[in-house]
Amino acid sequence: MAETNRAEMSADDRDAFLGVGGTGVLSLAVDEETAPYAAPVSYGYDPEESVFYFRLAANRDSEKGHLDGRPVTFVTYDDGDEPSKSVVASGRLEDASREAITSEVLDGFERVDIPLVDVFDRPVREVTFEFFRLVPDDLTAREEVLRGT
Repeated sequence: MAETNRAEMSADDRDAFLGVGGTGVLSLAVDEETAPYAAPVSYGYDPEESVFYFRLAANRDSEKGHLDGRPVTFVTYDDGDEPSKSVVASGRLEDASREAITSEVLDGFERVDIPLVDVFDRPVREVTFEFFRLVPDDLTAREEVLRGT
């Protein structure tokens, strides 16, 4: 009988799984009394620096509020036909807009591909976006491992 366990992925396997972009869920800390704000997002991933980039809808009046410096957790996973895999990254969002752009950020943008995912109640061309990056304080990658008994 086989048993399923979770094991840490190597950095190379993690980077291959993340590719240069995809989708996941970004959870934003609100306060100690309120549940985190969580939303599906698309991301770009720079394997050279282990940094995530996000294109987030800019609406200061939304539930997510001000984003720069906010503690966040980002999760992406795949539980398709292959053994399931997941990556969890935690840290603080950093503004990556034109005003905050550095050569490091520009280099990172060159190495990623952030898919445009339409989850809005109006046409995407009418949505204003801001760019942020997450340099994880904590980054874990796990995959399902089948062990025979």
